[in-house]
Amino acid sequence: MPPRLRSANDPAEWLRHARSNLSRCRADRRLPEVLFEDLCFDAQQAAEKAVKAVLVLNGRRFPKTHDVGELLDLVAATGVTVPQEVLLAKRLTPYAVAGRYPGVSEDASEEDYREALATAEHAVRWAEALVAAGKAP
Repeated sequence: MPPRLRSANDPAEWLRHARSNLSRCRADRRLPEVLFEDLCFDAQQAAEKAVKAVLVLNGRRFPKTHDVGELLDLVAATGVTVPQEVLLAKRLTPYAVAGRYPGVSEDASEEDYREALATAEHAVRWAEALVAAGKAP
């Protein structure tokens, strides 16, 4: 039986994927061979998908991009207030591509990882609260 296709028009589905990336980011740290840049990639993906959940919640279309800053600008354009700790997610954008391949960027440090994780956690919690309320203010 083929897997069930889930709707990209469901903010809860975007949050489900954001939580998955966030969980991997937290759990994989315990594996000694996992690189910090891979963990930062999952943090970026969690934040990106959380922001996309808010856009879907507001009926706002968005381009296929990994640029969290661009997505946050679209959220702000809908009139939704984006807290400062969520705006910091813009800094995660480089982890979407550069850190995934050797020789493209410097290695991420444990401090980079901790900051990326905290930022992603803020973004996911913010999106969860908006989606749970059923609307964005």
